[in-house]
Amino acid sequence: MAEIIVPELAESITEGTIARWLKQPGEMVEKGEFIVELETDKVNVEVISEEAGVVQAHLAAEGDTVEVGQVIATVGAGSGAPAAESAPAAQETAAPAAQPAAAAASEEGTADRTIASPAARKLAREKGIDLAAVSPVDPMGRIRVQDVEAHGTAPKAPAAPAASAPKAAAQDDGRITREKMTRRRQTIAKRLLEVKQSTAMLTTFNEIDMTNVMALRSRKKDQFFEQNDVRLGFMSFFTKAVVAALKKYPYVNSEIDGDEILLKNYYDIGIAVSTEGGLVVPNVVDADRKNFAEIEASIGELAAKARDNKLTIADMTGGSFTITNGGVFGSLMSTPILNGTQVGILGMHTIQKRPVAVGDQIEIRPMMYVALSYDHRVIDGKDSVGFLKMVKELIENPEDLLLGS
Repeated sequence: MAEIIVPELAESITEGTIARWLKQPGEMVEKGEFIVELETDKVNVEVISEEAGVVQAHLAAEGDTVEVGQVIATVGAGSGAPAAESAPAAQETAAPAAQPAAAAASEEGTADRTIASPAARKLAREKGIDLAAVSPVDPMGRIRVQDVEAHGTAPKAPAAPAASAPKAAAQDDGRITREKMTRRRQTIAKRLLEVKQSTAMLTTFNEIDMTNVMALRSRKKDQFFEQNDVRLGFMSFFTKAVVAALKKYPYVNSEIDGDEILLKNYYDIGIAVSTEGGLVVPNVVDADRKNFAEIEASIGELAAKARDNKLTIADMTGGSFTITNGGVFGSLMSTPILNGTQVGILGMHTIQKRPVAVGDQIEIRPMMYVALSYDHRVIDGKDSVGFLKMVKELIENPEDLLLGS
């Protein structure tokens, strides 16, 4: 009999949630065939069966949290039909044995799995803080000094009054539907709140006249598609403009680690993608080395993988700056929240025709508001405003982007 075990997912991921069973007890499964889908903080992972046979039992139900190394199902020999009847009994006998083993593994491995910088470990020792209790801002789970400081100063939530539960139950008369947050939504909520509480975030705005880039795109889109088999959108222009601006203002492409600033000499641009499970930010790796067609192809591929829950940990790791486009939903203006440990994020918005002064004349032009949220601990107003102004100028003069690519 073969066991289905939760595999190693990533260095910072130690558990996941059973999203759905792809094979039910009593069903045949082939070697290498997917048997269960796990939801983690970042991506969904499909686990395969290492042996061919019949699914004997599920040792965890959909929605259960399971740890790396935990046995979650068994596969044995048989034709398929009889196993379905014995599955409940097998589940009852196997589940209690699996739980203590998983708990013991969790207790023994917690300290080893905690990833922290030396400065963070030193500060935690000085303050008597258990690193396992610290919530990191870093998407990969690495604990930094600011995480330890935030944990030490975080106010403790007041205890809820004992009588509040009956009152809430009495008010639940069908007008409220209670829905459990998915693991990814819980992670998104926690990370966004941590970013707001642990950074000195500020937003600066500008507006871009989209006339020239829209005209260029209109002239070149058919030829571009014929030559590259990918459509020419605005995201490649903005990605190119962002990379050029990051090279001129390198502190926008950095992060804080304790009392040091890490200046990144690479340009992995995160592109925010909205999915049914929430917002995810896969990265266009080495965007500075890609041409317009390669950037558009990368964005299209990542967006499709995001919508199909096929993103990998590698797709989500190592971004240095993020672009988010609320304009696809009609947003006129917003203040985007920083992504993890990054110190800058560009917000694009909807294109709207407005009267603007062109010389001494008033003309109707397609305009877009853009926003740069940044961490004021690293970036001052001079660099933030200069960065956004350079993006504006490059988009308004797109030939400069073509010459520089």
